[in-house]
Amino acid sequence: MRTDLIVRRWIARNPDRFISVRKDLNSIRAGVTLEQYVRQALFVGLMTGLVAGLIAFFLASFLFSSQFGLNPELYNVLNLNLNTNNPNLPIMLAVQLIVALAVFFLSGFAGYKLTLAYPALEKMTRTVKINVGLHNAVAYMYAMRRGGAELLEVLKSLSEMSAIYGEVSYEFRQVVRDAEFFGYDVVSAIRHLSETTPSQKMRDFLQDMLSTVESGGDLSQFLHDRVHILQEEAKFEQKEFLQFLGLVGEIYVTVFIAGPLFLIVIMVVMGMMGSSATFELSLIGYVVLPIGSLIFILMIDTITIKDENAVRYVKAKWLNQYSDVRVRQQTGEDHLFAAITRFDQFRFIKRWMAHPLKAFVENPTYSFYFSIPVAIIFLIWVFINVPSETLDDTIMAVDDMIMIALLIVMIPFAIFYTMWNTRIRGMEALIPDFLDRMAGINEVGLTLTQSITIMARANLGLLAYEIQHIQRDILWGANFSDALIRFELRVRTALIARTVTLITKASTMSSSIADLLRIAADDARMSEILKRDRLSEMFIYTAIVYLSFFVFIFVIGVISTQFLSVLANQSKEGLSMAGPLANVGTLSLTTIDRLLYHTCLVQGFFSGLIAGMMGESSLKAGVKHSCILIIVALLAFNYAF
Repeated sequence: MRTDLIVRRWIARNPDRFISVRKDLNSIRAGVTLEQYVRQALFVGLMTGLVAGLIAFFLASFLFSSQFGLNPELYNVLNLNLNTNNPNLPIMLAVQLIVALAVFFLSGFAGYKLTLAYPALEKMTRTVKINVGLHNAVAYMYAMRRGGAELLEVLKSLSEMSAIYGEVSYEFRQVVRDAEFFGYDVVSAIRHLSETTPSQKMRDFLQDMLSTVESGGDLSQFLHDRVHILQEEAKFEQKEFLQFLGLVGEIYVTVFIAGPLFLIVIMVVMGMMGSSATFELSLIGYVVLPIGSLIFILMIDTITIKDENAVRYVKAKWLNQYSDVRVRQQTGEDHLFAAITRFDQFRFIKRWMAHPLKAFVENPTYSFYFSIPVAIIFLIWVFINVPSETLDDTIMAVDDMIMIALLIVMIPFAIFYTMWNTRIRGMEALIPDFLDRMAGINEVGLTLTQSITIMARANLGLLAYEIQHIQRDILWGANFSDALIRFELRVRTALIARTVTLITKASTMSSSIADLLRIAADDARMSEILKRDRLSEMFIYTAIVYLSFFVFIFVIGVISTQFLSVLANQSKEGLSMAGPLANVGTLSLTTIDRLLYHTCLVQGFFSGLIAGMMGESSLKAGVKHSCILIIVALLAFNYAF
């Protein structure tokens, strides 16, 4: 194509300018060439410039309006006798075109540059994910190597575990691809990966592993030692992250709690002095706080060190061992198949009726199927019965009901998620002890199946029921690996998924895996310690968010009761001698009071979400905080102020 040729020649004129972009595209495994990506960046820049230019062309007409526009002396330098109310004047059209062209070039250039910078941002994200999961992946490599697998077989197995090990698995797919399809030997393929991986930590690991392999060293011992080293590095990185997250929390409290509170006080004082503060207060409550909070949530989510989402994909197998045996069709069994079909249709309903809350606890999002329709019906009833004399009366009657409807949706989800999270955290805390006991039993010569039988009689709290479930699956004919995979599917957490994958893979290679179980126990214990450290370190910032919101509510309440209510009781005649205060009216005071109330509700909702993100790195965990803060705001403004 013509455009491809132009882009190729343009890159060839100064190839050094695009070296970093080429490296970043390789690091994120973008799957596109540099020429294709530059062409996409140019297209994005062109579209961005066109859209922004068109918007600027129409908005530029406000430059000539009598209320918001420029003085004629600024653009009518020739002092011509022009009617500025006529939109067809050539000078106005020229100014609009100049503004549109300027915005077009600036926006287009910005869109082009941002598109070229995107691979670098994605590279940083992949680097964090690789660093987080590397010590878990090395533990898995050690498990397979300990069982006698060759290096390429180890890397191939790891590359197939992307649902468990995330970006690390995707990286090792490059080694498997180079070795199996491009004819590289294993050493050359690993060296090629070390040159293109975005993670410096992984690059160092690969280079050290190459040194061990090429020198004929003990690869199993190297992987064993490196697991412990990477675990210690993960602890140090967690400390650094918590310090930075604490700084982010302080910035949020300063900028989006104390800052808006300071601005609100100024706006209210300005309103009392005669200028209208309605627009400024609306901007703070409805625009600045939501957008700023969302930006902080995205920033915390980007920098947060968290596990990859673990998803186990179950493969169905078609058993055809007896495909050569003749099958004789029988009749008279249709009613049996019909009974099985009916059972399958009503099995879920029967299971739900037997344990109605179990499904909601295991998947809290199911609560939305009931809470959202109830909230909608409640809102319909509210709008049917709402008074409609004036707009203010309608808003005052509806805003509380809208928040109650929101709570109807949020509270069930928060309760079920908290129950699920408490159960899972309790089980994960017991995983290290469970693995240590299994290792001790395995060391005396018993098999893993026998270890499960003994562990089923031990007292392991929340984990005891699941161990008994694993034993029952084994007694009913499932092998050890399938029983553990079913346990993983029931629980669905990253830690248990990694532990199950490690044990099942090692158990297929050797029956004596006590040393490996110790490694898995250390890995699970370290993950649990990191979680506890984060909860304890971030608890203080969660408490600060609560205290800051209470101060926010208190100050807004003082303004509402000590300033607005007093002025609302004064007549205009009483304020006629008060100078600027003569402009204060009952309608503006009511509007300001309502805006302050809505600002508190918005602040409570987003402060709760950010408390959840900082404390537990989850928006779902922040829903309960949002519910508490919204309820506090509702009670404070309806009963205390």
